[in-house]
Amino acid sequence: MPNAVPESPATLSYRDAVREALRQALSEDPRVFLMGEDVGRYGGSYAVSKGLLASFGPERIRDTPLSESAFVGAGIGAALAGLRPIVEVMTVNFSLLALDQIVNNAATLSHMSGGQLSVPLVIRLATGAGRQLGAQHSHSLEGWYAHVPGLRIAVPSTLDDARFMLAAALALPDPVLLFEHLYLYNMEGSLTEGLARVDLEHAAIRRSGRDVTLISYGWSLHKCLAAATTLAAEGIEAEVLDLRTLRPLDDAAIMASVRHTRRALIVDEGWRSGSLAAEIAMRINEQAFYELDAPVARLCTAEVPIPYARHLEEAALPSPAGIVAAARALVQPAGGD
Repeated sequence: MPNAVPESPATLSYRDAVREALRQALSEDPRVFLMGEDVGRYGGSYAVSKGLLASFGPERIRDTPLSESAFVGAGIGAALAGLRPIVEVMTVNFSLLALDQIVNNAATLSHMSGGQLSVPLVIRLATGAGRQLGAQHSHSLEGWYAHVPGLRIAVPSTLDDARFMLAAALALPDPVLLFEHLYLYNMEGSLTEGLARVDLEHAAIRRSGRDVTLISYGWSLHKCLAAATTLAAEGIEAEVLDLRTLRPLDDAAIMASVRHTRRALIVDEGWRSGSLAAEIAMRINEQAFYELDAPVARLCTAEVPIPYARHLEEAALPSPAGIVAAARALVQPAGGD
């Protein structure tokens, strides 16, 4: 069968995992199709959809004109008509050209129709900085979209989630935005043996610890894991929480971890002002204030347009060294015991 899903290799990249997820969705449900700029003949701007056009044809792998408003709107219409469209937006900044479609149509139609209409649409967006793409193509706007009722916002930060989050998103009756960090596409590893599905409801502990909780997602999650290794050599055991879904946030998992470690550092690649980090910090203060042994801290991207120069870009973004310093300050405050 030309459309059969091949068995996953022992080692694969994040890019491969997303491609396998797409192939499985297209193979299992004839209502699913992929559309976006350069997803077909070119194979995707990040080679995610390479080979899918040959397997599924131009009716289901659709190259679109350079108009995000038009093809996101077409995806909404297709979802309303009973199909299961997957729309790829090349980089998250281009989604701003479809903001009216996403916020005023996809997010609201179920509510405004009294539940008579549903929009089972998945939008995949490449997000984040770190690849020297300059100020216009290095945004982290997932926190903006997490502000909007009617949308579900998910961030696959691991190979497992890159492979299986798409199926979970397609099973929902409402629009889901999947944010794939640019820096993760080349990450390689193995899928968890025996895993066949994930959910979009729960955060996940990626490393257990007792002294401080590092809360993050996307590429910053892996910076937190690197920082936790450094901290462990100093005798500080950091717990690393992968948010996975930004709307709705898994408050129960966040509070359970914070109550366990009694300290929290939120690492967010978004800008500090009005950030997702601010929302999480406030929720912790509202729900777990009396369990804290130190004020909630956050580490965000510098409030500047992301620079192109490599050394300036790295200086603007949260770094493992910066995470180590911020976590150390929480556990060993100046003048403390």
